[in-house]
Formats: sequence, C-alpha cells, structure tokens
Amino acid sequence: MHILKKKNPPSLSFVTQAVNLILKGGNRGFSLVELLVVIAIIGILAAIITVTTSSARAKARDVKRKTDLVSAGRFLSASFCYMPNAGAGDYDILDLVDELKIKYPQYAQYVSMIPKDPRAGNDLKAYYRYAVSAEGEHCALYANLESEDEPVTLKSLSAPAAGGGTGVLRASVEGWNGTAIYYQISK
Repeated sequence: MHILKKKNPPSLSFVTQAVNLILKGGNRGFSLVELLVVIAIIGILAAIITVTTSSARAKARDVKRKTDLVSAGRFLSASFCYMPNAGAGDYDILDLVDELKIKYPQYAQYVSMIPKDPRAGNDLKAYYRYAVSAEGEHCALYANLESEDEPVTLKSLSAPAAGGGTGVLRASVEGWNGTAIYYQISK
C-alpha cells in the first residue's frame, strides 16, 4: 500500500523553514553593520515623520484656538464688554475668573471652564488675552497662532486691539507661541 505524502505549498514551506530556523537558534545572526544600517533608516524615517506632522499639529492647535475664541466671542457679541475692577487694559482671561465668579455667581460653573491655549496654557495662565478700551465700549479676545501661513485679514492692525475687528493680524512682535500672527474677535 502506497501512502501519499502531501507537499506544503512553496510559501508555507519557506515560512516553516524560517520558523524552524528561529526555534532551533539558527546559525546566522545579524552583523553590527546590518543593525546600524537598520537603526539609521528608522531614525531617518522618524525624523521625516516628525517634521511632516509638526506643522499639521500646529495647524490643529490653531483651529482649536480659533474655535475657543469664537465660542467665547459669541458671549461678547451678545452682550456688553466686561470692564474689570482694575479698569481698561489687557488681561489674561484666567486673571478675570475670580472676579467674574463674584460679580456673576449665576455663571460661576461656566467661568470655571475657561479654555486655555493648547500649547502654552497652564493652570496659572490661559494665554488667551482680553483687552478692553477705556470707555468699555470696545473689547477683544485674542490668541497667538503658531502657523505663519495663516492669511492676514486685518492688515491695518500691528497689534491686537479692542474694536479692531475680527480676523487674523500680523503684529510687530512675536507672541508666546513664537509667531507674530494673532487671531482676535473684537466688539
């Protein structure tokens, strides 16, 4: 009686041989040069990926900044400009939280949810700024953007300004995110 032995397909045979070689502790390892070449290739690929994704991350943070300011700006456009106890000036919005909670206790739960700059913001500074004019009729919320590619729409401004309009401006000095590009919402 003749027993037919079934042959493995060529691809499975190769895989089987490779697995057997690994399990038996094959004779050949990688040389130091081969390992260094692989590490160098991985390093180059990692650098390329980091560079290409960093600008995308900066643009995503800029979108978040604009969204945060638009949300807060709805409050500005629907109401009056808030005049802090210290008077007209330029403030980090976190500096106004305690004052707002005392003056408007009905909004205390919302005031606690003050947004912060996604890159620079922390528990002490939001890095979202509020400016109000001396008469209190004009005010602005603004943030420093990271992307230099942002099209400037407020060409007449060289600094964020209460009453200066809503849009993107190029200031004369760099801000906390390393560019001179700012987005403001103004009343």
